[in-house]
Amino acid sequence: MVFDIKMIQNLYESLPQRILQAKEELKRPLTLTEKILYAHLSKDEPIKDYQRGEDYVNFAPDRVAMQDATAQMALLQLMNSGRERVAVPSTVHCDHLIQAYKSAKEDLNTAEITNKEVYDFLSVVSNKFGIGFWKPGAGIIHQVVLENYAFPGGMMIGTDSHTPNAGGLGMIAIGVGGADAVDVMAGMPWELKMPKIIGVKLTGKLSGWASAKDVILKLAGILTVKGGTNAVIEYFGEGAYSLSATGKATICNMGAEVGATTSIFPYDEKSAEYLVATDRKEIVDVINSVKDHLKADAEVENNPEKYYDRVIEINLSQLEPYINGPFTPDAAHPISEFAKVVKEKGYPQAMEVGLIGSCTNSSYEDMSRAASIVKDARSKEVSVKAQFIINPGSEQVRFTAERDGILTEFEEVGATIMANACGPCIGQWKRETENPERPNSIVTSFNRNFAKRNDGNPNTHAFVASPELVAALTIAGDLCFNPMTDTLTNAKGEKVKLKEPVGLELPQKGFGVEDLGYIEPVSEGNNIEVNIAPDSQRLQILQPFAVWDGKDIIEQPLLIKAKGKCTTDHISMAGPWLRFRGHLDNISDNMLIGAVNAFNDKTNSVKNPLTGEFEAVPQLARNFKAKGLGSIVVAEENYGEGSSREHAAMEPRFLNVKAIIVKSFARIHETNLKKQGMLALTFVNKEDYDKVQEEDKISILGLTEFQPGKNLKVKLSHKDGTADTIEVAHTYNQLQIEWFKAGSALNYMKGE
Repeated sequence: MVFDIKMIQNLYESLPQRILQAKEELKRPLTLTEKILYAHLSKDEPIKDYQRGEDYVNFAPDRVAMQDATAQMALLQLMNSGRERVAVPSTVHCDHLIQAYKSAKEDLNTAEITNKEVYDFLSVVSNKFGIGFWKPGAGIIHQVVLENYAFPGGMMIGTDSHTPNAGGLGMIAIGVGGADAVDVMAGMPWELKMPKIIGVKLTGKLSGWASAKDVILKLAGILTVKGGTNAVIEYFGEGAYSLSATGKATICNMGAEVGATTSIFPYDEKSAEYLVATDRKEIVDVINSVKDHLKADAEVENNPEKYYDRVIEINLSQLEPYINGPFTPDAAHPISEFAKVVKEKGYPQAMEVGLIGSCTNSSYEDMSRAASIVKDARSKEVSVKAQFIINPGSEQVRFTAERDGILTEFEEVGATIMANACGPCIGQWKRETENPERPNSIVTSFNRNFAKRNDGNPNTHAFVASPELVAALTIAGDLCFNPMTDTLTNAKGEKVKLKEPVGLELPQKGFGVEDLGYIEPVSEGNNIEVNIAPDSQRLQILQPFAVWDGKDIIEQPLLIKAKGKCTTDHISMAGPWLRFRGHLDNISDNMLIGAVNAFNDKTNSVKNPLTGEFEAVPQLARNFKAKGLGSIVVAEENYGEGSSREHAAMEPRFLNVKAIIVKSFARIHETNLKKQGMLALTFVNKEDYDKVQEEDKISILGLTEFQPGKNLKVKLSHKDGTADTIEVAHTYNQLQIEWFKAGSALNYMKGE
């Protein structure tokens, strides 16, 4: 089944002419990224040489995808937009609210009961506005998109930071907040700063224990968690053509961990094979006439330093498996050095749980390669030492893997097959352990490993690796085990070595499935009523945020000065809080409860200057709000790193936080703050962070002359009567300033 084939055909018909126009204007060869971006300029946007990393540009994406946790707030905003139907093909995917606890069937049944109100809401609103709905159990959003919607040369946005997964099929796919999704669904242009482009040249070919996952794990170590900010990572070179489509998707998926806007591979035979295998031969048939446009121009590949902002080369033939972590995805360790690191750092050496799945590594190929390791160990009478958990990526993958005996291999060694959902990757793991706070180590095939992210335990050392390496370490139960060199002792006392992984990129019998889990919306939804109970604890009608009062912000108290890493998990935790994603008031009780207070090194403990007592962060914000006060948040580098969740911006806005002042922002979060009418400011001199004192009253001056490119002043009035005045920068353009003045982008769109 091919979704939206007419839209795809129309794009391909216009693609050559659009690319030609861009080349004539820019007077140079183009990268693949530039070809797709220029082909998707909004209709009123002129074709010109936009400056990378500087110019804001309006685009017209082809489609929108939303996962259930973020879709709630996106659809609540859509209901306030005045639209009757979405302007572009859009989908909702129910994958985040299913807790991994006992098994797929039991957990799915529980989710359908506990989340019925939310699922019904998402289903009804989807039907009303013409949005495709994927039921709980259908699969993880990015795997489902790859199997059904991603297409070479297209452009999409998704309300999840790992939307770039679709780049594995040559699509510009970008993670955004719900307000951005509403813009596109409402037929508005979508704004993005023209990204820089990092070229990654792949040479050689993978072999042995090395996998596609190891490409991005190595690259994360090179770029760090913010090295790709405001940039697209474009892969090229003969090595790129040797990787499977799902392997490329894995690499693009985890590009989010280096802050990249998105990542992309060129169209090739592997792309065509995957499209055909997933019943989309019609796309391959129409793509043949334009396939030369779906890769960088030859001059770009031959002289990459001339056309990319940075070039990195990775030789796949020399690549060894990597393990990244703990607590950050860019702590990259080749397997040959990892045992030494474990012992030097004192990480818990016993590997207690191995988890395979998530949107990053849950394809048929991933499952088959990991299963080959398990099968080999069983044939050699080697027992599995650690707990084993598997989350297939989609019902199509699960059904096919079960049919082909892959899941049986896991079950034979005691693995638990969980639902086709995110589960443990996003804190939806009900882990049973005798001491939920003790130090321990787990290894996952996921993408993120921030503290508390998987099981809520700050002492769980989570490491990220390929599915095949996860399988090997789970069998060994030892972080220091290197399957390339080490042996295991079997039931007979013999020393045996595990074979190298083998697997199939695509199932030999083709994919099979009985029920995809998709519900097509009705053709006319005007008569559909959306009802939300006034006393609901899960859903709440959104009220417009207040417009700017036209004045500078004067002497507002500091709410928290956050120390160190402050990701969206710190600002708005997932896990058990996911149930409140449709209720802004309730979920605001988790605002910044994971952030470390720079003045006492504690979480969720900040000083109330009015009483001298220490309170929870959201409680203090509510106390200030009740007294008619706002407040200010101060933080360090890459604030808002991680998920696209706009709740991390909406909660401070709701609790009357006036501004976030930091050393630097993660891209998506900065945009989310702007969309909600917040001030997102950065220290011109990063050392000024140190001048902020615990009981400061903070003024933001110059707002009456708020202009693009013009810095603002911040006055820190200290308790002892002294003051510091510092300079802060911003990246607001004129439209974004209008959002601020209107109270939010949605207010501005509606003309409120």
